Order: sequence, then C-alpha cells, then structure tokens
Amino acid sequence: MTSLKRIYSIVGLSVAIILLGVLIFTTWYTVDESEQAVIITFGNVEEGISQPGLHFKWPWPIQSVEKLSKETFSLQFGYKEENGEIKAYPKETKMITGDENIVLADMVVQWKITDPAKYLFNAENPEEILHDATSASLRSIIGSSKIDDALTSGKVEIEADVQDLLSNLMKKYDVGISILAVKLQDVDLPNEEVRKAFTNVTDARETMNTKINEANKYKNKRTKEAEGEKDAIISKAHGDKAARIETAKGDVALFNALYNEYKNASEITKQRLILETIDEVMPKAQIYIMKDEGNTIKYLPVREGQKAEVTPPVPKEGSDGNGQ
Repeated sequence: MTSLKRIYSIVGLSVAIILLGVLIFTTWYTVDESEQAVIITFGNVEEGISQPGLHFKWPWPIQSVEKLSKETFSLQFGYKEENGEIKAYPKETKMITGDENIVLADMVVQWKITDPAKYLFNAENPEEILHDATSASLRSIIGSSKIDDALTSGKVEIEADVQDLLSNLMKKYDVGISILAVKLQDVDLPNEEVRKAFTNVTDARETMNTKINEANKYKNKRTKEAEGEKDAIISKAHGDKAARIETAKGDVALFNALYNEYKNASEITKQRLILETIDEVMPKAQIYIMKDEGNTIKYLPVREGQKAEVTPPVPKEGSDGNGQ
C-alpha cells in the first residue's frame, strides 16, 4: 500500500513538473530582428508581432506562436540555381510573342511576406500561387509584345508591365505577399537557325539606321550651309541697297547743285555740261575754243598742256599772196 501511494506521488510530481515546464517554456518567446510573429489563440489569429525582443503569451495550448522571416525572397522562374549549377526548365520559359514568334524567357521575382496571417491561413501554398501568377503575368505581357522589344530595347518596359500585373494579381489573391521587383534574366530564341536569321535581320536594321543617321547628318550640314549662304546673300543685298540709296542721294544732290548753278548762269552751265558730256562720251577727242576775228581764226585747246595754234590768214580774192 505504501509503495502504491509512493508511485502515485512520483507520477503526480512528474506531471506537475511537466506542466510547470510547459508553463515556463511556453509563456514567453523571442522575436529576432529578421523575424515577424503571429499569435494564435485557440486557432484564431491575433495581431502580428514585428518588434524584436522578448514577449509573453498564454501557455500552450491556449496560445501558440508562428514566426516568419522578414527577408526578401527570390523566385526563380524558368530555371533553378543550386550549388552553383543552373538547371533550366524550357517548358516554363517557352512562350509566343504578339507577332507570333517563339521566345524563351526566364525571370527573377523579388518578394516578401507583408501579412503573416494571410500568408499562413489564406492559402495552402502561397509560393505556388506566386509561381503560377508569375507565369501568367509574363506570358500575358510577352504575348502582347513584339519579338524585337522582347529581345532588345523593350525589356525594361516588359519588366515594368509584368511587375504591375503580378502585383495586382497578388493583391487579388490576398495571400500576404508583396512584389518588390522583377527582372528578366534571359530572353532568347529557341534554336541556332532562328537566332542566326534574327541576327541578320538585326544587323540589317542597324545598318539601315546608320545610313539614315548619316543622311540626316549630311542633310543638316547642307541645310546649315544653305542657311548661311542665304543670310550672306541677304546681308549683301541689304548692303547694295544701302549703297544704291546713298548713291542716288548723291546724284540728287549733284543734280540739285547743277540746277542751282544753271539758274544762276544758264548759258555758262549749259556750255560746261556740253563740254563735260563730250569729254565723257569721247575721252580722246581734242576740244578747241575758236574765235573768228576777220581774216584770222584763233583757237584755244581746252586740255591742259596743249599750245594754242593760229591758222594763217585766208587770202582775199584778187591778191597775189604778197598783200598786193
């Protein structure tokens, strides 16, 4: 009897120790700086805990704690990198562009858990939902894009469109995941023959663009030269115009001066104008002023340096030339 009582005492003490241990070890918990926690009370989610440090709660099974990471996760779509080796999944990456060409496209999605309660209880596998949503978003955007954009300069725009569509889908699914960034890792053609043909097309397009740029450069050069010549001609015309106006003003002033002289001495001015006109029209002509005085004609050269000449007297009728 004594031994049975002792056994009951030991069992009760053990149960008490166990309960005390559960009470001690399940009424507190710590949250690291890289973690966030959710308190669950009888299966109901309480508010989340994101502050690091020591926290207290009701012991298990009244309350329990679920901890999730705050870090940024990477979803590798179309490939997987493990131990420095990359394994491709071509069935995931093969898709059709808007102009009915086939491309292989893989992507990295940066995401994080922003609502732990929804992440834990709104879906059975939130990461699988994210993977499927990424596939749907990428195929949708690639399917509305041209192959040239997907392979060359349109990648940035495609990434932005995929991120917008994927973010909207994750908000709609409401699984507590936020999309931070998406990045196209590689967009390629399915085989070597197609790649070679596309390379030839791309080279031809680059050559065309180079020729167009050179033509535009020559056009701009010739246009500027023509504009410079035009400005020079206009400037010269303005100069000629001003010169002719000044010349005309000088001619008018000269005419007015001559007219005034003519009014004061009309006969002298008339003779001078005649002589000046003859000298201008016939610059080599010899001009003399002659005066008839009886039997002798006197003439005077107008040009400077010429000597006056006197003609011999004309014999009168009936004379023998000796004055008789």
